[in-house]
Amino acid sequence: MKHFLVWSPVTVSGEEVKYSVEFQGEYERDYANDSWIPVGECSNISNTQCDITEDISATVPYNVRVRAAVGTQVSCWATLNQFFNRVTTSLIPPTLTVKADGNHLLVELEQLGPAFEFWIIFWKKGRDHEVYHTVKRDSSSTIHLDTMEPGAEYCVTAQTFVEAINRSSNFSQVQCVRAADGKAMLVTFAPLFLVIFIVAVLVLPLAAWKTCKICQYSCCPEEGLPDTLKLTESPTWMLNYREEETEKCDDSVQVLSPEELLLHFWINEPL
Repeated sequence: MKHFLVWSPVTVSGEEVKYSVEFQGEYERDYANDSWIPVGECSNISNTQCDITEDISATVPYNVRVRAAVGTQVSCWATLNQFFNRVTTSLIPPTLTVKADGNHLLVELEQLGPAFEFWIIFWKKGRDHEVYHTVKRDSSSTIHLDTMEPGAEYCVTAQTFVEAINRSSNFSQVQCVRAADGKAMLVTFAPLFLVIFIVAVLVLPLAAWKTCKICQYSCCPEEGLPDTLKLTESPTWMLNYREEETEKCDDSVQVLSPEELLLHFWINEPL
């Protein structure tokens, strides 16, 4: 919905020609004494076209005029032969690109701005009675339409629609693409599947063993006995050694009478 006023250039030898554009809407003709409003971006310009989209934003008849100037000399105004109403804008079919990415049906649409809607129709070839349609506003990215059956051919067409003027274009030329065959996809991805299988066979058992070891050391760590608790000799020998010491102690025990005990203390008492 971009609208441009385009005019033929005026040629003056050795001079630069400037142009100015003005517009007149229904209000200016009927209620403002047939006045004209300058287009600010298109005053005293050297280009031979002017974007008047913002100035003719209402759905009413507009008139537009342009004149040339060289220094202080100006030409007469050149005016449209008839009023222009944006509702009479003819919309052309959108440019689209249909692709098959594996088994995904994709479409790319040209960017026409926020005023446009895209009505997309697609179907599987051979099943023309099963037609699917979708409406998209944003055409800045690739649109995923459907998941295709392997080896099947799908067709797509689209048209534009502008709600502001309640007009739509004709449908674009039908484009068809075929999905990759299932066997071809299997042959293509077979090496990848083989690599994944080998990696799984070699890596997964090792990873499982390593995980078990980590869990074992984390939850049930092995702790060694202190050196003082370790047995350096045979337990049987130590028991026999202890019995011999006990017997020796028993043999050295003597029983003394009270008189002998007193005599023993008197002899050993220090002088």
